Amino acid sequence: MKSSFWLIAAALTLSAALPAQAADKLKVVATFSILGDLATEIGGDHVEVRTLVGPNGDAHTFEPSPSDAKAMGGAAVLVENGLGLEGWLGRLITVSGFKGEKVIATEGIKPIAWTGAEEEEGHDHDKPEAKAEAGHDGHDHAAHEGHSHSVDPHAWQNPLNGVLYVQNIVAGLSAADPENAADYKAKGDELVGALQAIDAGFKAEFAKVPAERRKLVTSHDAFGYFAAAYDIQFVAPEGVSTESEASAADVAKIIRQIKAEKITSLFAENITDPRLLNQIARETGVTIGGVLFSDALSPADGPAPTYLKMFENNGAKLLAAMNAN
Repeated sequence: MKSSFWLIAAALTLSAALPAQAADKLKVVATFSILGDLATEIGGDHVEVRTLVGPNGDAHTFEPSPSDAKAMGGAAVLVENGLGLEGWLGRLITVSGFKGEKVIATEGIKPIAWTGAEEEEGHDHDKPEAKAEAGHDGHDHAAHEGHSHSVDPHAWQNPLNGVLYVQNIVAGLSAADPENAADYKAKGDELVGALQAIDAGFKAEFAKVPAERRKLVTSHDAFGYFAAAYDIQFVAPEGVSTESEASAADVAKIIRQIKAEKITSLFAENITDPRLLNQIARETGVTIGGVLFSDALSPADGPAPTYLKMFENNGAKLLAAMNAN
């Protein structure tokens, strides 16, 4: 990883001699596809968004390129998730020389503690108090140096948390470009209304499903916020980060749980290797019910090209599986 950042620094040094090009649109860098979609929807014609981790990409394991650093160095706004998701971001900010407006999309969200943190090995388990230490520029660099598995970073999986994501991005774009603040707020208000409607629909539909059928297995532990919002139990062989690997004992435990509790729903995720889930399906006889979008959106021609479509896809597949005879 360190060598890649030396290459980035060298590329930036060479590019510094090139003439700057004037741009009318506000340059925005978003760390992964869900934030990229929200920034694009809110910003409209006023912004030019560069998304670092694109569709079907994994923000847990991403390694930035020199072109990513160059884009960040020239951006007016950076939109990041926070909560330790982007373990590579602190170094990228330093190398790129980014000096623009920083938007932490999870600002104001109450994070869910991830109870399996102590079971993972070989990863940086930062304590919450360590994350509060800010760099000299006031930015939370500690939160970027390795994943913080004390909390679950997947806050976007609750639509009402998505409302706060939208409001934080509106505020950040407006601070960087006050001339178009009214447009950003109008677009944001539309998204807020849509997310509130999704939440109300999910509450009504999942409440109709018997509690014993609101249990399912996914590839990694990405749906804690969704589970808490709609009283669903998600079981995952991998931890909160895709960097963690399930042990044979973990898999055996889940197989026993599926059989004992008669769990009938298994779902793959678009960012994870399906082989482990295929093994669980073979050994339990439970059919995989499709693909859920957890940490990334689909390409434009896929079933979840936007944040709102992600909820539409995931909700429909979950309800179909839970309501199946």
